[in-house]
Amino acid sequence: MEISNFINVDSKFIKNIIKPRNVQSRKGDNGIVLIVGGSRLYHGAPLLSSIAALISGTDLVYTAIPKVNLISSRMFSPNLIFLPLPDDKLTMGSSRKLLSLMPKKVHSAAIGMGLGISKINSLCFLIKKLLEDKTCLILDASALIPDVLHEITNTKSIVTPHPGEFKRMFGQDAGQSKSEQIDTVIKKAREYGIVIILKGYWNIVSDGNLVSVIERTTPSMTVGGTGDILSGLVSGFLTKNNSFESSILGLFFNGLAAYNLYNKYGLHLMASNLLEELPLVMKDFDVLN
Repeated sequence: MEISNFINVDSKFIKNIIKPRNVQSRKGDNGIVLIVGGSRLYHGAPLLSSIAALISGTDLVYTAIPKVNLISSRMFSPNLIFLPLPDDKLTMGSSRKLLSLMPKKVHSAAIGMGLGISKINSLCFLIKKLLEDKTCLILDASALIPDVLHEITNTKSIVTPHPGEFKRMFGQDAGQSKSEQIDTVIKKAREYGIVIILKGYWNIVSDGNLVSVIERTTPSMTVGGTGDILSGLVSGFLTKNNSFESSILGLFFNGLAAYNLYNKYGLHLMASNLLEELPLVMKDFDVLN
């Protein structure tokens, strides 16, 4: 295993990196997030991410989804601001339309949750333009492809693969043992100048220098949608914290909420249950200044 700075994550560490909220802050001061995802099949993924981003403490979330999902999504929650995309899948036209629709500069963006992609160059174009605008990025699910590596190299963008997506993105297995996976994640994060969250029983996070392992709190987290909520949480924290800290915060609170729900429901929780539990576990870490 490579020598690196190992970070032990506990409640004390989390309290030290949580950013306080100014009591005189105004709407927008605590973060503006863009969520880009959804398709005819996976309509719920960007909604879970968007609500999670709001719960993290960010002020505004813009949710870009195919217009075919717009009516049902508006019925899901009155708390979200939707940016309807003209095509069912991400096209160059959809990417250009999205960039023209955004009414404010966003601090962070999460891309890929349930997203259908028609042309790879449309995804790369969107990533490039957001980075040019100094937007911090997290890429998940269908956005985890090797084509994006050229755009995100040395940007400290966050990628959130499970082992299969890791192999697709980087062209190699992450490894089988814990030590192999830690070594591989550190190497790839350092090589590309990004932060990697390798999801699994061991959630391994590294920026190429710092590394942390946060063990999954319950096997009930294998239910679909928990990864979408993680991406939303991380995108919210990314408006205030650096990429490594944001990844740690997202994993910690997602796992803590799931553990509490496991004690209530056993193996029968749904991802949407996390949205109800997250505020309860996060409020004990709130700080004002």
